[in-house]
Amino acid sequence: MEILQTSRKKLLIVLSMLCALCMCLMGTPRIVRADSGLTLSTDYPGISVKPGDTSSFTLYLLNGTDTEMNAALSAEKLPEGWEGYFRGSSSEVSSVHVFGNQTKEDSPSLSYSLTIPGETEEGDYQVVLKADAGDDGVAELPLTIHVTTEEAGQGNFTAEYPELQGDTGTSFSFDTTLVNNGSVSQSYSLSANAPEGWQVTFTPSGESSQAASIPVDAGASQGITVKVTPSEKAEQGDYTISCTAVSANETLNLDLKVTIIGTYSLGLSTSTGNLSVSAYANEEAKVTLSIQNTGNVDLNNLQLSSSASTDWNVRFDETTIDTLEAGTTKEITAYIQPSEDAIIGDYVTSITISNDQTSAQTDLRVSVKNHTTWGVAAIAIIVILVVGLAAIIRKYGRR
Repeated sequence: MEILQTSRKKLLIVLSMLCALCMCLMGTPRIVRADSGLTLSTDYPGISVKPGDTSSFTLYLLNGTDTEMNAALSAEKLPEGWEGYFRGSSSEVSSVHVFGNQTKEDSPSLSYSLTIPGETEEGDYQVVLKADAGDDGVAELPLTIHVTTEEAGQGNFTAEYPELQGDTGTSFSFDTTLVNNGSVSQSYSLSANAPEGWQVTFTPSGESSQAASIPVDAGASQGITVKVTPSEKAEQGDYTISCTAVSANETLNLDLKVTIIGTYSLGLSTSTGNLSVSAYANEEAKVTLSIQNTGNVDLNNLQLSSSASTDWNVRFDETTIDTLEAGTTKEITAYIQPSEDAIIGDYVTSITISNDQTSAQTDLRVSVKNHTTWGVAAIAIIVILVVGLAAIIRKYGRR
C-alpha cells in the first residue's frame, strides 16, 4: 500500500514537471485584446470611374468604446501612380480625433479624394484605407474601383412643362432640372438657340442672379429657371428654343416650345390725326378715317358704327371690312350731317370699329357753323340800313 502511494506521488511530480516543460516550450501566453470598437466605413465602397477622374469618398470613423483616441490616417494599399489624400472639413489631414461612443451622425467630417491616372487601363483595382489608433485599435476599409472608358451615367436636362403659350408681350418661365449622373462633379455651360430678337436667360433656383454656367455635384441635381422673352415683332405661331448644358464629359440638350397666340388690337383715328371737324346744319361733312391693325394676326369682319346727336346722320362709304391684315392700315370716309335745326356750337360724334375679338373708338368734335354768305348778306343789309338812315338824317336834318 505504501509502495502504491509512493508511486502515485512520483507520477504527480512527473506530470507537473511535464506541464512546466510544455509551458516553457510554448513561451509566455499572449493576452488577446477584445474588439477595439473602431470602425471605418463609407456609403459606396465600390464605384466605377473613367481614367483621369477624381472621386471623393465620404468616410465615417466610429468609436464604440468609452475611450477617446487619435487615429492616424493612411492608404494601406494604393495602385502605382494613383494619388489620394484625406480631407477633414476644408483641409488635408493625416490624423483625426475620435470621441468615445460615437455614432455615424457624430462622425468627424472626413473624406478621401482619389485621382486615377489618365493612362490607367480598364479593370478592377483595390484601395485600402486605414485608421490606426495604436493600442486602442485599428480599422481598415477596402475600396473597389472599377475603371472603364464608358460613361458612368448620362445626365439629363428636363423641364416640368416644356411647352407654354401666350401673346407677344408675354415672358415665358420654364422650371427645368439639370441632373449630373456621373461619378464626379461637373460644371455645365448654359446656352440657348432662339429666334432673332428673342432673349433667353438662366437663373439657378433660389437665386436672383443669372448664370452662364453652373456646377453640379456627382449624383446631384440643380433646378434652373429658363426665362424666354419673345421679340416685340414675333408673329403668331410655334417657336422652338434649343437649350444646351455642356460639361467636359457630356452635352445635354433640352427643347422648349413657345406658342405665340393672336394679339388682337386696333387703332382708329383720322388720316391727319386731327379730331376736329367743321360742319353746317343739314349738310354732310366728309372725314377720312384711318383704321390700323396693330395686332399680330389678321382681323376679319370688322364693322363700323357711330353715335351722334339726335337727328344727326352718319354714314360710311364702307361699313364692313372683310379682312384687315396684321400691321396694315385702311382708310374709310365718314359723312357726318348735323340736323336741320342744329344751332352753332360744338358736338361729339363717336366712331367705333369692332369685331368679335377687339374694338377701337374715337370721338370727333364737330363744330356747327353758319355759312359765310349769310354773314355777308347780313353785313350788306346792315350797311344799307346805315346808309339809308344817314341819307334821311341829311335830308330832313336841315329843316
